[in-house]
Amino acid sequence: MERIFLVVGSLSAMIAVAAGAFGAHSLRGRISSDLLDIFETGARYQMYHALALLFAAWAAARWPSPLATLAGWLFLAGTLIFSGSLYALSLSGLRWLGAITPLGGIAFIGGWLCLALAAWRGNG
Repeated sequence: MERIFLVVGSLSAMIAVAAGAFGAHSLRGRISSDLLDIFETGARYQMYHALALLFAAWAAARWPSPLATLAGWLFLAGTLIFSGSLYALSLSGLRWLGAITPLGGIAFIGGWLCLALAAWRGNG
C-alpha cells in the first residue's frame, strides 16, 4: 500500500504544480479574481495533501496498521472531493459545487486524525 500512496502522492503533487501554473498563467484575466482564488485554494490543498499521502506511505511502512492505510485513502478522497470541487466550481462558475467541498475537508481532517493515531499506536 505504501508504494501506491507514494506513487499517487507524487503524481498528485505534480498535478498540483501544473494546476498552480495553469491558474497563474492561463486563467488570470480569463476568470474573475474570486474564482481564481478558489482555483488556487484547490491547488494549494492538493499540494498539502499530496505531501500528506507521502507521509501516509512512510507511516504505513514504519507502523503498518489499518489506520495508516485509512489515512492515505482519506487524503486521496479528500483531494478528489475538496480540490476537485473547487477546480470544477472555478472553471464552470457553478456555485452549488461549493456545497460538496466540505465533504473533502472532513476527509482531510479524518486522514490527519488517522495518521496521528497510527503514529501514537505504532510499534518501533
